[in-house]
Amino acid sequence: MVQPTTMGRPPTIGSVQLSAGTPRVVAAGGEAELDALTQAAGADIVELRADLFDDPRPETITAALARLRSAGRPIILTVRAASEGGRPLDEARRHALYARGLPLVDAIDVEIASDALVAEVVPRARATGRTVLLSAHAFEAMPSEEALRATIARAAGLGADLTKIAAVAHDVDELQRLLVVTLGARDRHLVTLAMGPMGPLSRLVLPAAGSLLTYGHVGRPTAPGQLGVGELAAELRRLYPS
Repeated sequence: MVQPTTMGRPPTIGSVQLSAGTPRVVAAGGEAELDALTQAAGADIVELRADLFDDPRPETITAALARLRSAGRPIILTVRAASEGGRPLDEARRHALYARGLPLVDAIDVEIASDALVAEVVPRARATGRTVLLSAHAFEAMPSEEALRATIARAAGLGADLTKIAAVAHDVDELQRLLVVTLGARDRHLVTLAMGPMGPLSRLVLPAAGSLLTYGHVGRPTAPGQLGVGELAAELRRLYPS
């Protein structure tokens, strides 16, 4: 059984130390963005979305990861489930991609709802010193504060080093709900993002509430409401000069 993580010093992703009030920028992309991810000016970390490859075979993904590794930034590997915004892949393929990619990355991102993958991949990641992000995505509506807090608690119980919640926010009131929950649970090592109309604003204000990472694109957005990495990094440098 995966043991719950403890609340303490925020984790690292590779050589990048995470800390509240100093947001780290993640450049996210798939096969079409691979060249841009190797550059990604302004990014601290890169996320490879293996599910966004046209033919995501293990050897294809490991070759892409090797390219990113040579560029020098820490890497998050994500094989997003179709139910949470990824391309359709069967669970056996997703498991194979995580298993083959794990030695080449610094962190993995798996959905909280992917029970079998969490049970199989998370213990291996933790045993090999990789950082574990467990995530949840709500594309239709912003969950209630109670539901958001329950998601955070569940992720901690499953062994998350970081809990990532991305939820659509149509207006400031919905963004405020995510902000309040982030402030109240900032010691739980959170990554919170709004999608949709409030997405761009969320990537600038949620770090002030304690969100440890914020994501930008290097070509086409991988989620609704993303800013480009260059624009995002410039704004964060202005707003968070430390």
